[in-house]
Amino acid sequence: MNDAQHSKVNRRRFLGGAGGAAVTASLPSGRAAAAAPAPAQPDLARWRGRAAQVTITRDDWGIAHIHGRTDASAVFGMIYAQAEDDFDRIETNYLTSLGRLAEADGESALWQDLRQRLFVDPGALECELYPNSPAWLRELMQAWADGLNYYLAVHPEVRPRVLTRFEPWMALSFTEGSIGGDITRAPLSRLQAFYDHQAAPDGAEPEPPREPTGSNGIAIAPNRTRDGNALLLINPHTTFYFRSEQQVTSGEGLNAYGAATWGQFFLYQGFNANAGWMHTSTGADNVDEFAETIVTAADGRLSYRYGAALRPVAKKTITLTYRTAGGTAQRGFTAFSTHHGPIVGKAGGKWIAFALMNKPVEALQQSYLRTKARNYAEYLRVAEFKANSSNNTIFADSRGEIAFLMPQFMPIRDNRFDYTKPVDGSDPATDWKGLHRLEDLPRAVNPRHGWVFNSNNWPWTCAGPDSPEAADHPRYCDQVGETERGPHAVRLLSGRNAFTPQTLRDVAFDSRIPAFAPDAGDGEPVSGLVPQLVEAWEKLPEGSPRKAKLADPIALLRGWDYRWGVDSTETSLAVFWAEGPRDTDEQRLVSLEAAMARLTRDFGGWRVPWGEINRFQRLDDAIDQTFDDAKPSTPVPFVSAKLGSLASFAADRGPRSPGGTTKRFYGTSGNTFVAVVEFGPRLRAMAVREGGASGHPGSPHFADQADRYARGDLRPVYFHPDDLDGHIERRYHPGR
Repeated sequence: MNDAQHSKVNRRRFLGGAGGAAVTASLPSGRAAAAAPAPAQPDLARWRGRAAQVTITRDDWGIAHIHGRTDASAVFGMIYAQAEDDFDRIETNYLTSLGRLAEADGESALWQDLRQRLFVDPGALECELYPNSPAWLRELMQAWADGLNYYLAVHPEVRPRVLTRFEPWMALSFTEGSIGGDITRAPLSRLQAFYDHQAAPDGAEPEPPREPTGSNGIAIAPNRTRDGNALLLINPHTTFYFRSEQQVTSGEGLNAYGAATWGQFFLYQGFNANAGWMHTSTGADNVDEFAETIVTAADGRLSYRYGAALRPVAKKTITLTYRTAGGTAQRGFTAFSTHHGPIVGKAGGKWIAFALMNKPVEALQQSYLRTKARNYAEYLRVAEFKANSSNNTIFADSRGEIAFLMPQFMPIRDNRFDYTKPVDGSDPATDWKGLHRLEDLPRAVNPRHGWVFNSNNWPWTCAGPDSPEAADHPRYCDQVGETERGPHAVRLLSGRNAFTPQTLRDVAFDSRIPAFAPDAGDGEPVSGLVPQLVEAWEKLPEGSPRKAKLADPIALLRGWDYRWGVDSTETSLAVFWAEGPRDTDEQRLVSLEAAMARLTRDFGGWRVPWGEINRFQRLDDAIDQTFDDAKPSTPVPFVSAKLGSLASFAADRGPRSPGGTTKRFYGTSGNTFVAVVEFGPRLRAMAVREGGASGHPGSPHFADQADRYARGDLRPVYFHPDDLDGHIERRYHPGR
């Protein structure tokens, strides 16, 4: 998911953040802020009672290990610790999920808020879904709200922008931890053109392209490991500081370690003592558009055709508040919907209804309960909620079972229709017809060859020769196809046996860049990008000045092993060259000349080590990062995943520096929380994250993992209580 171009793009989705010790949250200039109201005495007494049941231990990396007497008290401590680390990102995520971002950011956020409110009705969450949720889930949601409100009560210096009090039902607005979620697939430009009554071409302008995002997940079965224990790689590619690393335990059996998206009380990617789960963005089609034929009656009433009948178009009023220079203002919208979903725009003279999963109670239950699943059978029972719509899962457990699973929310559709485009909403045959059974979806469980993986590619290679067959499944089970990372992973996994945690880590950081290389890895001859360039140069006439001018850079690339590294001048030249057009021989040569000129202009020559260009820098805790060539930064050897590198670092120049555009590339997304887990008799794990656990520049943990992150040097995870011995910086109750 997008993680590039980024800070601002993803701020319009959901925000990442950084962890650390309790430090006063700062507000960017120009933002409104309000003090939280003084709590009522009964509330304060309840919060203090919960806090007494919680212990937070900060290890020597600043990571919070939370223990609660019950699951509810653990949730209370978990969200309190997150608020200590970055309350601003928690609040912003809930402003986004509740459709209230414009109350903080102003009128420009109205269209994102409207899109959210077309699907998420706060009134229904509060008055219908929350009261009818299972009692155990309501208890967790109450503990979640209590933890945030207690944090505000004991930190009066923290001034929320909007949300001065959290209510338990609010947790139902944000139930899946993936970046962006399904709603973001409805283009804001088209929605604005429709509801703002702008004259616009059918479909309006598409959203700007973004860096391909996603993740890598790998599980290795005991028959392919040295010590006979299953292994799991967790390697999400997200916007930096998108999640908080935590461990959460309780006296009721909760014991999970991993990455929680800011503001949520479940670990989205992680492991417990017996099982682990890694999510990757899926290529399956679970979101569909229906083109509705609208009929306007003489009295102005709107209907839409469905078969031989006309059905009334449903309407509701949505009133949004937005911040202004002098205070606040409101704007009302009349929103329309059909039985397919809300209307999100117009195309080809038809209104476009948008269908997606909207099961917040089930989604929150599934997201939380899977963290307590101890084996594959238990994990699958939780998956029967069928409330995961956007993620594949790579699974491993201490019994040695491994699995690749597709999203469990998979609508049954008529395979005759192409659901990558709007389908005819007037034809009942295009309707969703319930959900697929889990056993009917593409999956690979305990494959004979002993490994499964996903790199946001199709499922048809997820287990090598043991993968599901595309012909056995509807085409909507994959709409993305293969990725550059897919064949790369298959080569690496097929060529190894006797895996250890370290060799699995080595696979995750393999330095080959497939996009530039001359082979596809499956025996088929393929001309990669660099061989195409070399061929274009070879066609130049002998003795031509141009051929002589380009002889040295061509010789450099011709002798390259196609591997990234901080000292690699080939990587620098190839990456700069690949940014230009390459469709014809002439374009390839022109782009090479442009790359050489740009490198020379910015760095004094075209032979520049990649580490001089590609950098990690963290200057402050702002959501929208700025960078500065004059300030310290860390060289990073790996490149963007779009080039086929499994380890991903999406970086670019841009107008992010106070002085203008930087010359160096600075990362904004890619590898974040990376972990390798071994499920032996005693679980062992190692991990690293971008920067550090603290978002506060004054903390020793603000960037203490930056060098490890750049080297792929994973640190030991303190999972067991005795692992923490000698590694404790602070132990306390919330509020102390």
